[in-house]
Amino acid sequence: MLLIRNGYIKTMAGPDLEKGCVLIDDNGKIAAIAPDLDVPSDVQILDAQGKLVTPGCVEAHCHIGLDNECMGWEGHDYNEIVDPLTPHLRAIDSINPQDEAFPLALRGGVTCACTGPGSANVVGGTFVVLKLAGKRVDRMIVKDPAAMKCAFGENPKRCYGSGLKKSPMTRMATAALLRELLFKAKRYRDDKEAGKDPAFDMKLEAMIPVLNGEIPLKAHAHRADDILTAIRIAREFNLKITLDHCTDGALIAEELAEEGLPAFVGPSLGGKSKIELSNKSFETPGILHNAGVSVSIITDAPVIPLQHLPLCAGLACNAGLPEEEAWRAITITPATELGVSDRVGSLEPGKDADIVIWTANPLHSIGGEAWITIVDGKVVYSADAACL
Repeated sequence: MLLIRNGYIKTMAGPDLEKGCVLIDDNGKIAAIAPDLDVPSDVQILDAQGKLVTPGCVEAHCHIGLDNECMGWEGHDYNEIVDPLTPHLRAIDSINPQDEAFPLALRGGVTCACTGPGSANVVGGTFVVLKLAGKRVDRMIVKDPAAMKCAFGENPKRCYGSGLKKSPMTRMATAALLRELLFKAKRYRDDKEAGKDPAFDMKLEAMIPVLNGEIPLKAHAHRADDILTAIRIAREFNLKITLDHCTDGALIAEELAEEGLPAFVGPSLGGKSKIELSNKSFETPGILHNAGVSVSIITDAPVIPLQHLPLCAGLACNAGLPEEEAWRAITITPATELGVSDRVGSLEPGKDADIVIWTANPLHSIGGEAWITIVDGKVVYSADAACL
């Protein structure tokens, strides 16, 4: 067992404890949280006096493990640019847990992430949610599949129309290809359910969980019209959907609030590398939140290194997002929207003990660094070697 004591505890499940304890059991779960706890004398103790204790941060959209650090083309395993429709691809088959990005993310206080294919293809394949500590990806998985990636806007046009001189060359073609796949998958599913025994089709099989509402479309969309096209298609087929990037979200905040769909906003740090990023701003999360939209902040790592997720939340806070909402946007909100809040995103008895002890509040200062990062009850990073 492990006891964290004397820390300022931000549970994300209720009021903060100005000075409290978190007890972790031998199964890697949170056993208790209270101002004070009586524990056996042989329990390992981490004294968090003067430090901040929070849930591990949760990233809602990235490509960690599929776009490896320092490897160039050999590490680029996230875009299969030969066919714009590849729903049968699975992120789990490309993730490299030995990628240097994993320990760097843990050092930055990020313990869980949703990762998967890039946005070259109209439909790219399935994302997974996984813990960022481990050697074997199968044992790191929290949810698989977590979502089906689809992409609108510049990327499919650039990769196929401008690059390979084939469809899609326009936004119309991108939407048409997605609709055609959904129509075919619906007929395939309906025929199977009617006992007609259609010829096996791996692509159409992969789309059945989307049609059945078991996983959402994970829609890469920056420009306002692309965001609304994604919503239009989701409504036509009665699909679940998340709005990933949502760069122009501030321009259509009221419309998005009416739809009641979650926005995964980012990456907002860095330059505007293409036209559809012209409205990129850290003000967007606050504007969307004020309109009533559920907001998660994302890095789109490796676009922004995953360890800088708390920095992005701090910059959004400086630009108008309330601090408590900024914390929620990198903890319990993405956990909830990803369907894994029963395990991660807040400090509550029974949940996984994914915990970060900070030297100071990282949303206030770049001097607020992870002192200790814990995943499933085990210390996986420590700035103090004596704690490992």
